[in-house]
Amino acid sequence: MSGHPFETDLDKNAANYIPLTPLSFISRCARTFPTRPSVIYVDKVFTWEETYQRCLNLASALKKRGIGTGDTVSIMAPNVPPSFEATFGIPMTGAVINALNTRLDAPTIAFILEHAETKVLIVDTEYSSVISEVLKIINTEILIVHYNDPNTTNQKLSGSIEYEHFINDTDGDFEPVMPNDEWDALALNYTSGTTGNPKGVVYHHRGAYLNSIGNSLVWGMKKHPIYLWTLPMFHCNGWCFPWTITMLGGTHVCLRKIEAKPIYDAIADHKISHMCGAPVVMNMLINADSNSTRTWEHELAMMTAGAAPPAAVIEKMEHQKINVTHVYGLTEVYGPVTVCEWHDEWNELPKSQQASLKARQGVRYPVLEGLMVADPETLEKVPADGKTIGEVFMRGNVVMKGYLKNPNATKEAFKGDWFHTGDLGVIHDTGYIELKDRSKDIIISGGENISTIEVEDVLFKHPAILEAAVVAKPSEKWGETPCAFVCLKPDEIETEESIIAFCRQNMAHYKAPTSVVFTELPKTSTGKIQKFILRDQAKSL
Repeated sequence: MSGHPFETDLDKNAANYIPLTPLSFISRCARTFPTRPSVIYVDKVFTWEETYQRCLNLASALKKRGIGTGDTVSIMAPNVPPSFEATFGIPMTGAVINALNTRLDAPTIAFILEHAETKVLIVDTEYSSVISEVLKIINTEILIVHYNDPNTTNQKLSGSIEYEHFINDTDGDFEPVMPNDEWDALALNYTSGTTGNPKGVVYHHRGAYLNSIGNSLVWGMKKHPIYLWTLPMFHCNGWCFPWTITMLGGTHVCLRKIEAKPIYDAIADHKISHMCGAPVVMNMLINADSNSTRTWEHELAMMTAGAAPPAAVIEKMEHQKINVTHVYGLTEVYGPVTVCEWHDEWNELPKSQQASLKARQGVRYPVLEGLMVADPETLEKVPADGKTIGEVFMRGNVVMKGYLKNPNATKEAFKGDWFHTGDLGVIHDTGYIELKDRSKDIIISGGENISTIEVEDVLFKHPAILEAAVVAKPSEKWGETPCAFVCLKPDEIETEESIIAFCRQNMAHYKAPTSVVFTELPKTSTGKIQKFILRDQAKSL
């Protein structure tokens, strides 16, 4: 007897099955909303019809120079129109987009370009100097296309092709190359590893498509959002928001520099509805001087990710009519994949308690199939008591294909058929997870686990503190103790003793820092504090 009736003569065909890809969003958007604003940059406003054509032109120009399926095209640029156009135009050839972190040094960029086997590099002339150094290091031949921003006076790279000239040198009509399989590679993003070479995270079309939809679902986004690019587009391909906003027929407002005044001006002038950014961006906004700030009456939603923003920071954002949604994810999962889903009854709670709840990483996106906190060795789930610490694990279609040319790292990351995040957290009885630290950041003092995030949360409540980070400091007696690195607000004066006393008044004494260093905090280009630098400094104290 043959298989059951639902599997008989009901096969996939071109009428009922097409591989999912976010590339399909822009053609629909351009045809449905051709005259709506697509990209705004300084005084230039593009329509969706124009932007779609520019993406097609970029793809056609790349194809004319032999770029196709399996090739890599890299781009090094801030949040300017070519960064957005590359997100669609490069994959339209069947090639993979590799967006480079703009704060990387020449040796790291050289490693990435050679490891990715980059054929073409699009570079903003702001980075001409570092790319010139890169070209002296690498042994491969790369076609260089430079973007000469009319709002800057940077020098172009010798021997390179100007971007506008490049995308206008096409063979006429171009038909986008759509994936034959959803599993086909779409993007390549390198992790900002603290030791050794960065790892290349490979995204597929299915994952990007699903997470783009997931973003709109968890944020309750409606048609035609006006989105401000304060998050780097090179960071997890802008958390998939280039595709999300396009899917919704929205407007991308680009900013070259992430500074308080241009952000406030853009929010007020363009009536920004949505924006994303690390907690450091939130901190910059709430501490901006009066000459940089503006006010507005419209609704504004901000999504922030990563380690929990201090509750005090979230509370101040709410006072400025910025509604904060906290999400969590990693490069390996296309950006955010969990969200602190809000419950209406929480609106009755005091603002400080609401802010504490919003600081949780929450529950899985609808497009993430599995999320758990478990023992990193046995994969046995920890009790949902909000206290027992375990590692956060994920599984589903929005997990990366793996690490490029690194089978050992890929195997280790997927051990036990779960993706190992390396993040430590707890799970509450509501099913909401809450990060406590990276596995390498947890402090074990006298046999007790101390969450650096918990100590930082207390420090941010101090009225004189602008930024703070806590790491382990070696201790002969306790093994290690918390060491706080603190940046004070302008004109504020505090001492090590006063900061330690404040912490001891607001938390268990054994968790309080035993030393405080007043300094500027080192950060990555995405605003993350580089704790490995601070750990090295703490060892020498």
